Parts: sequence; C-alpha cells; structure tokens
Amino acid sequence: MQVRRYKARTIHDAVNLVKQELGPEALILSTRKKRDGKKALSYKTQEFFEITAAPPPSFTVRAPMDERDHGSLNSLESELMNIKDMIFLLSRSGTLAEGFRLNPGAIEVYGRLIRSGIADSYAQLFLEKAGAFKENGKGPSKDLDERVFKEVMKVIEVTDPFSHDRGQVVSALIGPTGVGKTTTIAKLAANLTLKQKKSAGLISIDNYRIAAIDQLKTYAGILGIPCFAAFNRTELEFALRRMKEKDVILIDTAGHGHYDVERIEGLKELIGSYLPVRTHLVLSTVTNELEMERAAQNFSRLEFNSYIFTKTDETQGRGVIISQLFKLRMPISFITTGQRVPEDIFKATKTGILHLLFNHGESQNGSGKRFKGDGQQEGL
Repeated sequence: MQVRRYKARTIHDAVNLVKQELGPEALILSTRKKRDGKKALSYKTQEFFEITAAPPPSFTVRAPMDERDHGSLNSLESELMNIKDMIFLLSRSGTLAEGFRLNPGAIEVYGRLIRSGIADSYAQLFLEKAGAFKENGKGPSKDLDERVFKEVMKVIEVTDPFSHDRGQVVSALIGPTGVGKTTTIAKLAANLTLKQKKSAGLISIDNYRIAAIDQLKTYAGILGIPCFAAFNRTELEFALRRMKEKDVILIDTAGHGHYDVERIEGLKELIGSYLPVRTHLVLSTVTNELEMERAAQNFSRLEFNSYIFTKTDETQGRGVIISQLFKLRMPISFITTGQRVPEDIFKATKTGILHLLFNHGESQNGSGKRFKGDGQQEGL
C-alpha cells in the first residue's frame, strides 16, 4: 500500500492537497496536529497539520501494489475514512468542527462511531466525555479510542434472566413481527437444556401464525422437551401448571406491529401482571433508530425486563443498540448473530457488545465467535 503524507498550515489545506493528488475516494490513515521543532523559538506560529493518506484500491499509481498490498488495503478500508467524509465533517458548523480543528485525531474516532451506526449526537457526546476536545491537539491522543470505548461501555447494562438459582424462571419474548422471536427461543432452549443442563418447556401463545406453533413444536421434539399451545388465559395457566417442575419456561408470543396498540394491550391482558412471567423485548438491529424507539415505547406497556437484539449479521450499523439505550435505558440479555440454532446467540457482556459494534468482520458472517467480558471467546 502506497502511503503518502501531506502537510499544511490548516487542516482544510491539508485535506485539499490529498484531494487534488489522490482524489475524493482517497483513504485517510491518520490526522495529527504537529509543531515544527526547528523553528520553536520563532515568534510566528509553527503549528501545522499532517495527514497520512493512501490511494483508493482502484487508483492508478506509478508503483503497482502487489496482492498483499491490496489485501491490506481492503482490510483497512472499512475502518478508515475517505476524503469525502473528511470534507463533510470539516464543513460542519458549531463546536464539533472547532473540536476537529483543535484535535484532528478525533476525526478518525468520530468516523468510526458514525460508521458503526451510533447517532451523530451520541457520537459527539462520547468524544466530549472522553476529553477529545480538551487536548488542543498537543497532548497524547493515541489512547482516545480506548477512552471513548470506555464511555460507550458506561451506557451498556447487561443481565442474565436465567442465572437465578431460586425458583422457576418464566420468560416471554415479545416484539414486532419478523424480529426472530421463535428462532431466538429455540436457541435459548437448546443452550439451556444441552449446555446448562436445565429442564425447560415451551409455550406458544402465537394464535396468528399456525406455522410458528409447528416450528416451535419441531424444535421441542428435537430437544425432547414439552411444548404447549395456549390461545387464551385459561390454556396458558393450564400449560404453566403442567410444567411447574421445569427450571425454565419460555413463551413465544405473536409478533405485533408496534403501532397496533390494541393487540399489544390484548397481549398484556393474556399474560397478566399476576402471572410469574418476565418479558423481554426482541428488536432487530436492521430496524432504523426511530422505529426501534417507537417499538420500545409501545411495547413498554408490557413492562419488559431486558432487550434481546437480533440479526446483527445483517447490518454493520449495530450502533442503533447504543442509540436505543439512550432513548430507553434497559439491560441487554442476549444478542443473536445469525440463523443457526443454537450457535448464533451469545449472552450479553459489555466487552462482547463493544467487539460487535467496532469489529464488524468478527460476527458479521455468522462465524460463531463469542466474547467474554475479558475479550476471550465465549459460548452461551
């Protein structure tokens, strides 16, 4: 990979030099504010900006890149910022643009947050809390990534609904249509019975999709655990009594459009506040930020206890998870990373979610990688 450095008195001038020579698709590897030590005693300002850049993969250079160079560049491209993005950021008004001028190194971290899907306002907040704009470009900024990630981790809360040793745990998965509740229940049931050696049972109260009931019964048959269908309150209470000796009971509910308040209220009446059922809201990370927020607000009628985020393999904008935590603070219990049962699910940990957000390739293709709180791989 052919790397070049460009120096100028202002960050805008340095960006323009890159654009003129390498084009708007050039990749920015680093930006920093420096001081010319040779003229440190001069009364004139000796500060300058240096940008390290590389041509895009399709750019024709005098010295051709070999296959290893192409591979390196392609692996870096998702984490780097092209010159068009840089120009957009520098053209912004307000404190953010001023902060970038004082500390150009913050631009790269900001770009990484935005590319992960974290909303602009929250990305700016993380930078401010990490002290990115107090450095004035003179202090060390190599640990800015780490400080920002620590601020992100402060927003994340996690929980394990099945870690209780006392009494039976009854959990219902609720959420909009198409978020993967039935598949997620199958993954949970398989891991609870096969890995944690807990006795489990399944109940479907999805009376809108017969196929969902059949699918759940198929999974139950494979696992050798009971599965009941309940279409009203009496049948639900009967099913719960039949499985009163089980460690865990998982309830699959019908998917409702999050604007269908009437059906959501009907589900609330069916589950009821006096039944020992704890609800968990399943949301797809493919959903945009606004719709995810509205879904959580409307399903909050059921007083859910945690989030389960699904379909993280279908998007790189997983930062909507962080944005949602700002909108309605609630712990995360599980994350699903693909369609495979039971592999593609992991118990939420702060470090695991951080890896998911900022290391796109590690679970995007359903590779089955899991992360513990110490950064090691983990299964459910």
